[in-house]
Amino acid sequence: MLVVTSENIPGYKITEVKGLVQGASIKSRTVFGNMFGNLKAMFGGNQDGYIKLVIQTRDEAIQTMVQEAQNLNATAVTMMRFDSNEFDSGQGQSMSEVVAYGTAVVAEKI
Repeated sequence: MLVVTSENIPGYKITEVKGLVQGASIKSRTVFGNMFGNLKAMFGGNQDGYIKLVIQTRDEAIQTMVQEAQNLNATAVTMMRFDSNEFDSGQGQSMSEVVAYGTAVVAEKI
């Protein structure tokens, strides 16, 4: 499945638009992950745990979006974008949400 951020795909002709597809993923760090992340933030430095969490959350959102496109018999997703948010679960637990969305299309190689 081709997934692109552009409207067109070089070398392909879009023959059918299937519609909007999206995928969402929400992740949280463990209490210990948050605690060590907060300590690391006090002294500066790269937040490796959070970086891994964001990448994993984005990957899952893309996979869910691609599955939705496949269910529509699409061969590609164009105009793919991310929307992300961080919020508190209400129990002091930070949650990271990512939504991947785009337009499912049938694209044929020229």
